[in-house]
Amino acid sequence: MTAETCTQPHVTEPRISVPAPGELPRLLPGGPGPVHLRAHLAGLGPPPYRGGAGLLIASAEAAGLTGRGGAAFPAHRKMAAVARAGRRAVVVGNGAEGEPASSKDAVLLWQSPHLVLDGLQLAGEAVGARSAVLYLHRHDGLRQHLQAALAQRAAAGIDRITAELIEAPPRFLSGEESALVSLANGGPARPRFKQPPVFQKGIGGRPTLVQNVETLAHLALIARLGAPWFRSLGTAQEPGSMLCSVTRADGSRSVLEAALGTRLDRVLALGGRVQAVLCGGYHGAWLAAATAARLSLRNADLQPAGASVGAGVLAALPDDRCGLVETARVARYLALESAGQCGPCRNGLPRIAAALAALAEPGADPRVLSDLRRWAGLVASRGACRHPDGTVRFVRSALTVFAAEIDRHIQGACSAASRAPFLPVPRETEIDESGWR
Repeated sequence: MTAETCTQPHVTEPRISVPAPGELPRLLPGGPGPVHLRAHLAGLGPPPYRGGAGLLIASAEAAGLTGRGGAAFPAHRKMAAVARAGRRAVVVGNGAEGEPASSKDAVLLWQSPHLVLDGLQLAGEAVGARSAVLYLHRHDGLRQHLQAALAQRAAAGIDRITAELIEAPPRFLSGEESALVSLANGGPARPRFKQPPVFQKGIGGRPTLVQNVETLAHLALIARLGAPWFRSLGTAQEPGSMLCSVTRADGSRSVLEAALGTRLDRVLALGGRVQAVLCGGYHGAWLAAATAARLSLRNADLQPAGASVGAGVLAALPDDRCGLVETARVARYLALESAGQCGPCRNGLPRIAAALAALAEPGADPRVLSDLRRWAGLVASRGACRHPDGTVRFVRSALTVFAAEIDRHIQGACSAASRAPFLPVPRETEIDESGWR
């Protein structure tokens, strides 16, 4: 299943079936094309409402469901915090993946929209929500597809909360939950500084539950099939499966579902042409290929190596590219995409990006390396949001994994046979105030 699936026309109507314990796929249909409401209801039935607030939260806790948007925060804890507030809550399905290398949310929303929308309704009931929002980046085809799905559900009378679509601007940070709330409240889609958490005061000043759309799809299956079924995949500490946006060394891209604990070399088809693996996307970390081949898709393995599962973004860098050049291109993009609300973003990230660009050229001044390390230390943990921290994590990992390449560059050489861009970076655009709305 390719990352471009979300732009395909509706050709067939695959039926969705109940996955057996331990079987994949769980979230995506086996055949091509999205699942129509008729096929969804024939396979899974209507949303299994519990009849009151709070009743599904225990199932989410027993399943060990964590957020699939990147932070892996326990889903039941976010739900419980909003439910306790008890003030006409809002529930949000967040499908605005700003990560350029990620397409799993868009594919899920295209292929299995009703699984996500079931989860949105069930999460809304669990926290006592009166309104629901589906948040996604601007894409005419996907918006129309989801509007049609919502209309089908309204005609069938299966939803208890009216869901509204809100589109985010094409910015890296616009999917951050406080940026989401700011846009929904009429402001720019920028992260807020020193704000009360959104579970206390979010959209319209009301307690707001924000869950990634993949998390909601898992919740919809847990509500039907139970915690033991969910735990039949994955590990005891990190149960279940997750969608991964995969870029292989040959440049092919796809979205696939893997059990947590699956070896990275199986997910990425690692071979002799791979020099490094980017794990967790542009706020993630580089791993040497030999290190990645020994690790699995779970935080217990990855965190000691300085990486994390994140939102399931994995990229295998081929051995004909320069890791420093790729890192410099991405760092420039991240610096341009900052919200510019604090010193680390306004000053630190541009300096880091410029220093990396200098280091990526053969004959680099060795003093640039010490500047990079010093600036990274000054930026870390001082931003208005986590953007500087994520960028520094990515940059620091490159300085370690590509240390031998740094030495070559300082000596006036580069090992790359090709400087053709490998990692996806959007076309540069100047961001003014209108770019955040």
